Formats: sequence, structure tokens, C-alpha cells
Amino acid sequence: MDEPNQLSVTLPDTAAGERLDLVLAALTDLSRSRLQKLIKRGQVLIDGEVAVAKPRLIGGEQVDIALDTVPVVSHEADSSVALCVLHEDADLYVIDKAAGCVMHPAPGSPGGTVLNGLLALDPSLSHLPRAGIVHRLDKDTTGLFVVARTERAFASLTAQLQARTVSRRYRAVVIGTPVAGGTVDEPIGRHPSDRKRMAVRAGGREAVSHFRVLERYRTHSLLDVKLETGRTHQIRVHMAHRRLPLVGDPVYGGRFRVPAGASEDLLAQLRAFPRQALHAAELSLEHPSGETVHTWESPLPEDIRKLVAALAAHRDSAG
Repeated sequence: MDEPNQLSVTLPDTAAGERLDLVLAALTDLSRSRLQKLIKRGQVLIDGEVAVAKPRLIGGEQVDIALDTVPVVSHEADSSVALCVLHEDADLYVIDKAAGCVMHPAPGSPGGTVLNGLLALDPSLSHLPRAGIVHRLDKDTTGLFVVARTERAFASLTAQLQARTVSRRYRAVVIGTPVAGGTVDEPIGRHPSDRKRMAVRAGGREAVSHFRVLERYRTHSLLDVKLETGRTHQIRVHMAHRRLPLVGDPVYGGRFRVPAGASEDLLAQLRAFPRQALHAAELSLEHPSGETVHTWESPLPEDIRKLVAALAAHRDSAG
């Protein structure tokens, strides 16, 4: 029987504090030496993020292993998935993702994902883990992410992410008006009772987010958020932890709040906002072909532009 292209396992609670290769060797038919090579090549994800050499396990993590069979990706190409290619060269693509598009196929989203669209755009990506995707955005987060086109580029970009030299800046509309920016340095792990959610919790994986205020409105703010790490739902969890939940966040946003003196237009904008107000606005990295640092930017999408315009009008109407 042919070997599957990918394995997915959920780590038991007993995995806490253990070595990743040891745990995976006990849960799969893969040898420790092979697992170590797969981890080194960036072909093992923990909760959607590329595993570092010695991750700190807490139990309950979702681990996806891309096996080095050919092709690595066996999913169908789908040309109906619209991808906005902001930059293209021999080593990489930079994609500006729309809201509502899932990055990878999963049980709830077997097709119609960014990965399926990438295979239609460039069939050669089937020979790379996850079709060259080295980091991901949530389904309803818009903005920039990078895709490797060669094994060399995949290794380079994965190493940069692990070394935290890739700069990722986001725009977030939050509920609340902080006096100044700051840093949230709080570990993130699976929620103890709801495994679909993440939470700030002792024993979680290190997570660091830096934020500053770009615009302050009467009851909301537009923030610039820079990621130092890249945990699942990191910005959404960290901002909610700081009592600055993102507008429209269906998981971490809490109950709807009516701003005092809000106009009908603002109320309509807030009630109808269809997603978390989060946009990956800037991506900066060392190009795999050399030491030149490249930076790409994406303007705010229309829905967030309309939202901040309504918030600014509400603020300015107060005189």
C-alpha cells in the first residue's frame, strides 16, 4: 500500500514536556531519525505553525506531518479559487488573501482552499510541503503571506520564521481606547475545555505581540500589531486578553457593545461586520536568493476602510 502524503495526530496530555520526535514515533509508524529529518525540513506543523527543533509541548496540540513522498501534496488543483498575486519571482509568491478563504484543506474544508488555488496557479508546488505555504492566516483574516516555489526557498523561509527575522505587521480594529501601545508576552495554548479555541494559559507556547495605537476613536482604536512569534489566533487571543477584543471576532470578541451616541451608520457597520477586523498589512523578509531584505505592503480592504471611516465620523461629530 502506498504511504499517505500527510499524517495528522492530536498529542495526548501525557506529551507535556516530552520530546516531539519521541512522542510522534510512539503515535505513528515513523522512525525517530525520519521524524527528526522531517522536523528539520519544516515538514512538521504544530497547531498550524512550523515546528522548531525542540518545541515545548503541553499536550493537546494538533500535529500535521508532510511526508517526503512524491508528490508531497496530493490535493486537487482548483482554478476557481481567486488568488491576488502581489509579487512573483523564481523563488516565491507573495499573496494578498481575501476574507473567507481557508489556507489548507481540512475535514471541514476539503477543497476550495488557498492551497488548491496555488496548485492551479503553479502545479510544480505539489512537490513542496503544503504547496510551499510556510505560514498561514486565519480564514477571515485578510492580507499578505508568502509561498516558497523551490526547496531552497522553502528551507530559507522556514529558517527565517524559526529565527523570528520575518517581520509581520497587522492592522486591527479593537474595542477600547488604550492610552498607549505595549507588548503582550503571554503563553498561548489550547483552551482547557474548548479544543477549537486558544487561550492564554500557563504552560502554553511562548507568544509575544507588540502593538501601538494608530488612530483612537471614541470607543474603538485602530492598532498596528507586530508579531514576534506566530501562534494560532495569536493577535485575537492577546488583544482579548488585554480587554481589547477585535471588532467582529466571533470567537474571542465577546458580546456586542453599543457605543454611546453611535449613529445609525456606525451601528449598522458594527452589527454587520462579517469577520474579525484583522489585516496582514506588511511583510518583510530576506529574499531566499541573497541577503537583500524585501518588504511588501497591502492597503486596508474595503470593509475595514468603511468601518474606520464610520468610527472617525462618530469621533469627529463629538466636536
